[in-house]
Amino acid sequence: MLKLSGTEVGFGRTTIVDDVTLSLDEGEIGCLLGPSGCGKTTLLRAIAGFEPVQGGRIELNGQLVSSPAQLVPPEKRGVGMVFQDFALFPHLTVFENIAFGIREQSQDEQKRRVHQLLDHVGLAGYGPRYPHQLSGGQQQRIALARALAPKPKLLLLDEPFSSLDAELRESLATEVRALLKEEGITALLVTHDQQEAFALADKAGVMYHGRLLQWDTPYGLYHRPAHHLVADFIGIGVLLHGSVTEDLKVDTVLGLLHGDEVQRGTEGEAVDVLIRPDDIVIDESSERRAKIVARGFRGAHFLYTAELQDGSHLICMAPSHHEYKVNQEVGLRLNMDHLVLFPAGYCDT
Repeated sequence: MLKLSGTEVGFGRTTIVDDVTLSLDEGEIGCLLGPSGCGKTTLLRAIAGFEPVQGGRIELNGQLVSSPAQLVPPEKRGVGMVFQDFALFPHLTVFENIAFGIREQSQDEQKRRVHQLLDHVGLAGYGPRYPHQLSGGQQQRIALARALAPKPKLLLLDEPFSSLDAELRESLATEVRALLKEEGITALLVTHDQQEAFALADKAGVMYHGRLLQWDTPYGLYHRPAHHLVADFIGIGVLLHGSVTEDLKVDTVLGLLHGDEVQRGTEGEAVDVLIRPDDIVIDESSERRAKIVARGFRGAHFLYTAELQDGSHLICMAPSHHEYKVNQEVGLRLNMDHLVLFPAGYCDT
């Protein structure tokens, strides 16, 4: 449904989006993650047709819509868009807002579609109200319903939950995913919030300085990051220095670590190993000792920073029904299913 090949977007001599390649199949939900200013929204606008491309191509449903030599206008692309500020018409009712993009249909068809969408978004009966009479979450639902009314081939969402509180963002993201799947809509979301991406996306990618570092499932981004910046942006963790041994294990301050990933290494090679909080279990029976130097309460669990004998720090978590004190010595047990390795020093460049 959506295919980008070497897409480049810029203004004058400044490149904003640099050589981005990705694809979404029909009915899939994708997400672009990254810090502010990394080119996410510019790329979304290029897909919508609001920005020309300087290189590469964008295809929708097998048809070329953007290249340096061709630009299909936004209204000809069959693309819907939900903006960060909702962009509802304040002088129109909820019904009129949703029906705005299907005014060429008969009155009966408009009523049927609007009432269907109001029911889908849990706001049946809200048609006569005006946007100012709705909460932020309700306005977001109406903005989504309006974008879905014409049944677009592709729906683009630009930071759609950023103005909502954290709890509402997560619950609404889950609702939006269910609605998109029910409607069979292919969608691409832009956000800087990884929890939104995890709740919504089938495929996700991390952008940095205009480049797409990795396009994968959310699970793949977390467990198999292809770049240290992906590992840093998705989840939390630390990097421990190590070296590949003769029998293709990794010698670290935690001991010898092994996994299929090491088979690509060479003896003596210096590497950095990604250690996630869920890779470490506090276990008093373990001979591997560390000192708790910081902790953060997270409700169901504590997030602890533990200092190893060489001064290295690890982050680990444990259920909050047992509390460990700062400066307390604890035992650590490894719970690693696989290794994530980067060349030593690569993460400093």
